Amino acid sequence: MGHHVGQPDIGQKSGHLMLITPERVFYAGLLGRPRERCSGAFNVYVALRGGLWLSIVDGREACGELVAVAPNVRHTITSDHRTAICIVIEPESVSDGTFEEWTRRLSGPERDIFADRIRTAYERLRERSCRPDLTSAEFDLMCFGEVLPRRPLDPRVIRSIAQLTRFCGDPATAASCAGEAGLSVSRFLHLFKEETGISFRAFRAWKRARHLLHFANQDLNLAHLAQDIGYPDSTHFSHSIRRFYGLKPRSIFSGSRDLAILESRRPAATDSAWTQEAG
Repeated sequence: MGHHVGQPDIGQKSGHLMLITPERVFYAGLLGRPRERCSGAFNVYVALRGGLWLSIVDGREACGELVAVAPNVRHTITSDHRTAICIVIEPESVSDGTFEEWTRRLSGPERDIFADRIRTAYERLRERSCRPDLTSAEFDLMCFGEVLPRRPLDPRVIRSIAQLTRFCGDPATAASCAGEAGLSVSRFLHLFKEETGISFRAFRAWKRARHLLHFANQDLNLAHLAQDIGYPDSTHFSHSIRRFYGLKPRSIFSGSRDLAILESRRPAATDSAWTQEAG
């Protein structure tokens, strides 16, 4: 899957777009109805106009032009305006403590500066004045003005992440990843959780749901797509997508017809290697 060069006009009128890289997503489009969602990544929501209201399952609330939510936290987001920005940062790509620090910074005195910088990044993407194959470091510089600290990962875990995010051929399992790493399944699962901070099962479930984003503006048979991505059946597919995004798959597709999707061609493992060397 490459950049959707065959559909240059999609999103031009609405301004709706999504840049997908292996470790980051920049989305500007419809938020959908305010239902509880639980993303597997760090989410930064920015209002294009007006304000946002964040409600977290433990009773905490926040409002403003920018709100941030840690991974795997059930929350509801509402907006004055139908369209908003959401930045997604994969937790295995940044060092421990990064999200806690950035949650503080994004809700502190710098909040308006970050909101303005992210809206400027949106204009750059809208004008296509930057290429879609940004590294994570380049993405961070564009959106935050600095590079988020990178999590050093065991090469065996980097290889297993590449397997899990390939979505072609036989689906990756704990056994297949353990075999490639030369470890027993139990030792591999322990290593994976130790290195990434996420269980193998939760990681795979989120990446599968995230992979749906690549197809969001296409007219597809959803049952076939579910099978292609690796879901055992349509019920599992629908349940998983609703849990992560707060929306049924059909609602995501119907709300994304005018969404321009810009994709990075760089594989996740290459991005990891590149930025680890650069850092």
